[in-house]
Amino acid sequence: MRALPGLRGLWGPPPLQLPLLLLCLLAAVRRGWADGNTTASPLTTLPIREEMMTKYSNLSLGSHNISLTAQSSVPVEKNITLERPSRIELTCKFTASGDVNSVNVTWKKGDEQLTNYCINATGNILYTQYMFTIINSNQMGNYSCFFEEEKKQRGTFNFRVPEVQGKNKPLVTYVGDSAVLICKCQHCSPLNWTWYSSNGSIQVPVDVHVNDKYAINGTNANETRLKIMQLSEDDKGSYWCHAVFQLGESQIHVELIVLSYLVPLKPFLGIVVEVIILVAIILFCEMYTQKKKMHTDDGKEFEQVEQLKSDDSNGVENNAPRHRKSESVNQ
Repeated sequence: MRALPGLRGLWGPPPLQLPLLLLCLLAAVRRGWADGNTTASPLTTLPIREEMMTKYSNLSLGSHNISLTAQSSVPVEKNITLERPSRIELTCKFTASGDVNSVNVTWKKGDEQLTNYCINATGNILYTQYMFTIINSNQMGNYSCFFEEEKKQRGTFNFRVPEVQGKNKPLVTYVGDSAVLICKCQHCSPLNWTWYSSNGSIQVPVDVHVNDKYAINGTNANETRLKIMQLSEDDKGSYWCHAVFQLGESQIHVELIVLSYLVPLKPFLGIVVEVIILVAIILFCEMYTQKKKMHTDDGKEFEQVEQLKSDDSNGVENNAPRHRKSESVNQ
């Protein structure tokens, strides 16, 4: 198990805070005596720590805990939302499967090795704590504690600023109308809101002083509204709202779709065209049928006329011998 690198005051559950602090202090002093180097004692940094704690004593204190076991199959993570500078206490609890003295404990911020953390054991349970102050965006990020026994176990605290919320679905409107884009931040108050429009891969700030078609306002500090008037098809695209906090920025985009009034008519026009084509086909079929029927009737009439002509001619030929016979008899 790694020895104490400095006085960072590991505290376990609240009732054990004072005893654990004293144990950390005694262990650190013993280490300095054992090395025979009094300057290595963490007591030499105590005035600095007191000065830092006094300097940031007005900041709120946030305590966060993670519990791990030797049988943990996946890393444990905890997301922490931080809006303003704070004093932070991170505590990791590890239940070992064997001797706690064989467990190696380390802390990292990202890939950077950290020092000045405290370790203490109670039975087969290890406690380690890292205490620091977050006052700017560079100190945000991931802080991880590692316990290496048979395999390495990791617990990670993810520090981030509050998330900005907007409309998940695209906002659909029409040319000539007005649109209002809304962004909110639940349970937080950003220092400033800024709107951007996307020009390809570039974000261009929306300047209400230059272009009077834009207006930015909000009913509360945790809300911003961008109003776009006299919309044209050129106004469609992505709009980004940025919330600025003391410890960083958060952003989200809102998609705006601008349609012309002909767009809703397209399905109707399509139906009208289909109906016209269908009617034309029906009329063509009717005309073809009528024409075919007329040809059939004409053919029948022609056959009937020819038949009548044929009958008439046969009748004349049959009557001619009769007339000759009658004349001969009379003579």
